[in-house]
Amino acid sequence: MVPRTPGPARATTTHRQAPCNPPAPSATFTCPKPARPTAGGTHPRAGLTADRLVAAAADLADEAGYENVTLSALARRFNVKDASLYAHVRGLRDLRTRMALLAGGEMTDRIAAAVEGRTGKDALAAFAGAYRDYALTHPGRYAATQMRLDEATVTDSPALRRTAEVTYGLLRAYGLEEPDLTDAVRLLRSSFHGYCALESAGAFGAPRDLEASWDRMIDALHLTLLNWPRGAAP
Repeated sequence: MVPRTPGPARATTTHRQAPCNPPAPSATFTCPKPARPTAGGTHPRAGLTADRLVAAAADLADEAGYENVTLSALARRFNVKDASLYAHVRGLRDLRTRMALLAGGEMTDRIAAAVEGRTGKDALAAFAGAYRDYALTHPGRYAATQMRLDEATVTDSPALRRTAEVTYGLLRAYGLEEPDLTDAVRLLRSSFHGYCALESAGAFGAPRDLEASWDRMIDALHLTLLNWPRGAAP
């Protein structure tokens, strides 16, 4: 959480008169006017950057919910006016796009670290576990990763390209190629996302242990990937 920074000191209406030096005999001379205070006695917010705004927005999403992240809420967090934010982001869409890239990069870093040095079912379980942990511990950030981004943004983002590399690397170890790779990515994403969404909403009412069900789902996905129906799709 980015702490609220104190508001700028109010400018006083008293100013020290700048010294008037006598002009040279051939010079035209005008005494300099004292500096005037900015409107409302405020000054530009020092240290406010796009990165700080995006990080604060991601924290706010985790705390209050993704849908509650607005420019007004973020401006209040920094004790500035809404208009001040437009020097750093183009608007709410731009802010949320940046949040999606930030969260996607964080999530991929965790998944990549979890699967490093693992193969087969161990890699799948590590991938799934890191995915689930991020989704449950950072619900606002995770919600941002579900935002649909335009193709140019995806292509230009190193974080999202790495996401594809890690995911496709896992699935190629099962011997899959296109179009089966895309189908398998969709299977994993819908399985993990669906389970996490239901779990976070408290929608699993049966007394069966959630961890046991999760482990069985991983077993089933592993067997499905091992026995993928080759050449069945056009």
